[in-house]
Amino acid sequence: MAQVVIIGAGYVGLTTGACLASLGNRVLCLDIDEDRIETLRRGGMPIFEPGLKELIQSEFAQGRIQFTTSYAEAIPAADFIFIAVNTPQSVNGQANMAQVEAAVRELANYIRPGAIIVNKSTMPVGSMDRVIEIISRSTPRPFAVVANPEFLREGSAVHDSMHPDRIVLGSSDEGARQRVADLFAPLQAPLLLTDPRTAEMIKYASNAFLATKISFINEIAQICDRLGADVAQVARGMGLDPRIGPAYLNAGIGWGGSCFPKDMRALEYLASTNGAHPQLLRAVIEINRDQRIHVVRLARELVDGLRGARVGLLGLSFKPNTDDMRDAPSLEIVSLLESEGALVRAYDPAASERARRLLPGVEICASAAELASGADAIIVVTEWDEFRSLDLAKLGRSMRKRVLIDGRNIYDSQVAREAGFIYRAIGRAEPAPSRVAVA
Repeated sequence: MAQVVIIGAGYVGLTTGACLASLGNRVLCLDIDEDRIETLRRGGMPIFEPGLKELIQSEFAQGRIQFTTSYAEAIPAADFIFIAVNTPQSVNGQANMAQVEAAVRELANYIRPGAIIVNKSTMPVGSMDRVIEIISRSTPRPFAVVANPEFLREGSAVHDSMHPDRIVLGSSDEGARQRVADLFAPLQAPLLLTDPRTAEMIKYASNAFLATKISFINEIAQICDRLGADVAQVARGMGLDPRIGPAYLNAGIGWGGSCFPKDMRALEYLASTNGAHPQLLRAVIEINRDQRIHVVRLARELVDGLRGARVGLLGLSFKPNTDDMRDAPSLEIVSLLESEGALVRAYDPAASERARRLLPGVEICASAAELASGADAIIVVTEWDEFRSLDLAKLGRSMRKRVLIDGRNIYDSQVAREAGFIYRAIGRAEPAPSRVAVA
């Protein structure tokens, strides 16, 4: 049984802490947000993540996970100290390390000899050197640092934590690296041991590649629209090739959230400032933003102008099974709609409370039926399972105009049209060979 401290009680910190507690370790989650810690102590959950609340409550009842705001209480007895605080995007695109550096300066005051700091936050390549420098200035006590990037998917974080497809550990201290490997050994996951900078780069490169697949299929969708092809079938045909695979080939509004946007821009910044020319990364980012503009353009065309139009958004979170709205496509879509004079309303199964704070001008509805009543158009923004089973005919009867823009391609076009909708999806235009210009 190891004594583990997790600094940062967010998605990564809480999920990592719950996982390590379930493996039999004693875990103390530390966060400077007093309200968040008090919520956790009372058995509440400050974030929406399927299965996480139940897992933490179970481990809390067994005494394997606790919560604190005190470094003095948490750090002195810790064998492993995981840094899982946020590294948000700065104005110029680079990762903001202020929270990481503040946590490191504070823990350096209490660290015991031989403790291992594990960098779990997504940090720029070379960040381990900075962590070592800060601690070394504060204490002569021996310590080690290991990079352990996370690959959790929001909405599936508990499963991903308990069944990782790989564990990456980067350090120049082989003994420390092995001790962290032993901590995760019960998970029986493939283990990749590297130097620190390679481990940090694996995280950025992985997210950049996934974002690239999404932007690629979205660009193909734009071409399909113009040539009368169906991008869903194109993606299926591509995905059957084992060299390509089907994952992340769903055309739609594009990616958002806490990872892809900031990691793409951080990697682009790192590349640019170190003499590289990241033109592919820049194109991936540009294509992603184009998708958000595209659905607003469709709404404008199909409603015949947006000024005074009532537009409903089905979904606000950046993906289903989470209430996270960090860089969600909905935020920019709302801004674009409002700038053209549209009256925007929205419904999301989990993100309504966050949306009320972030989108004060949007009417937040309690159901899809309320959203549809009197609306001129509906845009599917998040592919919640609840939306897939909606009675489209019933929904349409309460609308002022029946325009449905399927930003996630979740509906059958024939069903939508039979329900009386003017229906548009992403990359699924009706075949029109006569329009194809052949050189």
